Amino acid sequence: MPKRGQQEEINFNEEPEEKKPKNKSSKEKPSKKAVKSEKEETPKEEGQEPVQGEAKGPRVIPATIEEEMKSSYIDYAMSVIVGRALPDVRDGLKPVHRRILFAMDDLGLHPNKSHKKCARVVGEVLGKYHPHGDMSVYDALVRMAQNFSLRYPLVNGQGNFGSVDGDNAAAMRYTEAKLMLMATELLADLDKETVNYGPNFDETLQEPLVLPSKIPNLLINGSSGIAVGMATNIPPQNLGEVIDGLINVIEDPDVTIEQLMKHVKAPDFPTGGIICGMQGVKDAYLTGRGLIKVRAKVFREDVKSGKEAIIVTELPYQVNKSQLVERIADMVKDKKLTGISDLRDESDRTGMRIYIELKRDTNADIVINQLYKHTDMQTTFGVNLLALVNGQPKLLTLKDMMIEYIKHRQEVIERRTKYDLRKAEEQAHILEGLLIALANIDPIIKLIKSSKTVDEARSGLAKKFDLTVIQAQAILDMRLQRLTGLEREKIEEEYKSIKKLISELKDILSSMKNILSVVKKELLEIKEKYNDKRKTQITGAAEEFNLENLIEEMEVAIPITRDGFIKRMQITSFRSQLRGGHGVTGMATREEDLIDQIAVASTHDFILFFTSLGRVYRLKAYEIPESSRVSKGTSIANLLEFAEGEKVTAVISVKNFEEKNQFLVMATKNGVIKKTSLEEFENIRRSGIIAIGLKDNDELRWVRMTNGTKELILGTKFGKAIRFKEKDVRPMGRSASGVKGIGLGPKDQVISMDVIAEGLQFLIVTRSGYGKRCEIKGFRMQHRGGKGIKSANLRKGDELATLMLINPTDEILVITSSGILSRQKVSGISVQSRYARGVIVQRLGNKDSIVDIALVHQEENIEIIK
Repeated sequence: MPKRGQQEEINFNEEPEEKKPKNKSSKEKPSKKAVKSEKEETPKEEGQEPVQGEAKGPRVIPATIEEEMKSSYIDYAMSVIVGRALPDVRDGLKPVHRRILFAMDDLGLHPNKSHKKCARVVGEVLGKYHPHGDMSVYDALVRMAQNFSLRYPLVNGQGNFGSVDGDNAAAMRYTEAKLMLMATELLADLDKETVNYGPNFDETLQEPLVLPSKIPNLLINGSSGIAVGMATNIPPQNLGEVIDGLINVIEDPDVTIEQLMKHVKAPDFPTGGIICGMQGVKDAYLTGRGLIKVRAKVFREDVKSGKEAIIVTELPYQVNKSQLVERIADMVKDKKLTGISDLRDESDRTGMRIYIELKRDTNADIVINQLYKHTDMQTTFGVNLLALVNGQPKLLTLKDMMIEYIKHRQEVIERRTKYDLRKAEEQAHILEGLLIALANIDPIIKLIKSSKTVDEARSGLAKKFDLTVIQAQAILDMRLQRLTGLEREKIEEEYKSIKKLISELKDILSSMKNILSVVKKELLEIKEKYNDKRKTQITGAAEEFNLENLIEEMEVAIPITRDGFIKRMQITSFRSQLRGGHGVTGMATREEDLIDQIAVASTHDFILFFTSLGRVYRLKAYEIPESSRVSKGTSIANLLEFAEGEKVTAVISVKNFEEKNQFLVMATKNGVIKKTSLEEFENIRRSGIIAIGLKDNDELRWVRMTNGTKELILGTKFGKAIRFKEKDVRPMGRSASGVKGIGLGPKDQVISMDVIAEGLQFLIVTRSGYGKRCEIKGFRMQHRGGKGIKSANLRKGDELATLMLINPTDEILVITSSGILSRQKVSGISVQSRYARGVIVQRLGNKDSIVDIALVHQEENIEIIK
């Protein structure tokens, strides 16, 4: 056996494989050497003899740039694929990792020896086997020592080898390394001609093309890499599970992948975490590709003052902990995550611990789901089981990977057994000669003494006692102490033992079944030696994230200003007041801006925004940024794609669009009314859709939801009102213009539209702050298109602010143009006739006026300010 690092041809008594010619195009590309200049005679001048051996000019071979680039790029791509990016399916290593382990073994950095500087290892690898950058080698060495990168680390590092926070390892001159015990299993039997060797980069040394690999390294440690036009991402698995699966394949070659998954349940990441659902795992094992959802492991902990804390102890594979904590902090700062009052990293050498303290009365489940949704506490591992098989990249299934590994171990065992058999037969041959010598010791001694030279003695022994040259030499080399009786017995016992070993080795080689039994036996030994428990848990499939599940359902107020600012506020921000109160500030507006309207809805409702140009837009209520009572809010133009000059004129909330016989009734300022089925508004683009076709100088102002059988009422700013049946308005398409609802006088326009329901009353409020309740029966039924009847006794210069339907138990939000918002009970407003002026609903300051009224459902335990 040649020494490692020396070039020598090894004969395994097998016919060498014929080298297959490389595929070439019909026009064979000349080598670069062929392009070199050749010697030729130069053209001679008249009367001058040619100079022998004088060089000709360079021979130029024409080639298209396209073909040259294609050929060169293919060469480069294959070099990256085979030599750098993809692991070999047999030992699971890329060339750089294989060379590092081989060099460390050569340096004697075994588990029972002391560590040595990483710089020495890197230098050994660079100088002998890997002609690339030193950092590429050192980075690969560092990764093999990180217990958060490899499920079963192969290098025992001493010093700073980085952290899960993304910290880099210390410089190679500071760190030290040696092989882990498991790495020696990859290198085991390397000196027994078990694998092929090839020349290093300068063809001065030999290096293994693959390692014997007693452990299924690719399966248990995985691999990742990006080549040219392809990539691999193989997850790590649990050693015990993988070995159980391999034994199952050995015992039953027809086993299905579904049956193998009873043993190999799912990937087992070094950082733990939780795998959510098995569909992605099944896809990966069956097809070679799949998406696996991995979540952080969290639990809840009670802390002081009745608060709760979320504790994160494990993260998904390859998640940077410090970046995760920073991301959470940024989201809390930007108010994208609510309910968190404190955040800190309490991790130490005993383990990971991210502490997230919640505000009092915060729903921990909602916060946890928000963290899974918006941060790397939940990631998707994209499996791509791509590896080199016979030097070619191939997409594999779980069973394919196991079969290729078993094939490799079969070959290793067969070659190792042949090597051991040859060595055993050589030793038996020598022992047979020694036994002959011991049986004829006196004649042999006499022959040796009578010989003049060693060659004469060797040939004499071979001729007289029918020995081979090797046996004769062994007799000459035998020490005299072996002539004692005890030594003679040892030789006889050794011969018997060797003969028994030869018989066993021949038995192993007699059938593939026996070779596989050795593979199985060694796998079980590896399992007993290195098996450990799973780190990654497996749970049921994670529910698809629905933002509504992450948002607590509550009633909110959504005010909108005339200049298009919007915000979302909890309705409990406003306490109920008695009629005539001064109210509280509902929205901070610019001096020239006014609150135009307000909607009250659930956070889970759809909010439909109807605009002056007759278009409609849609948002979920929770998509509107939440703000305090006194904040200005967000420009609605940042949330919706409005056209120039377009502004919101009507806002309604919708639970869903699936209910039958639901309509949206729309009214314009010029008295046009239209009814359209709610279903036609189910699919609304971000850029909006047409809600009504408007005529010149008209605007869409009001929208209400009905069931098609109600009564409608329209009110004008000059105090006119018309009540008619909804059936008078036939359903129309979205782009239709509608029909006449009320006949308007000069300069009059519609200021409100509402749907009449039994048991309700009219609430009529003027811009000057007066209001009253009126019974519905006080407004007689008319036909659509009439001029209406008087609804209020208006002062000179006063106008109606609203005419709406209310329940006597309702509460209202009164919004003024200066931004004052008042919440009060409707029951505090007296019932009067159509001709009455009403009572003071809201006391107003100078130049202030009421701009909108919104209904609020009655709540329990509302504080009343008197």
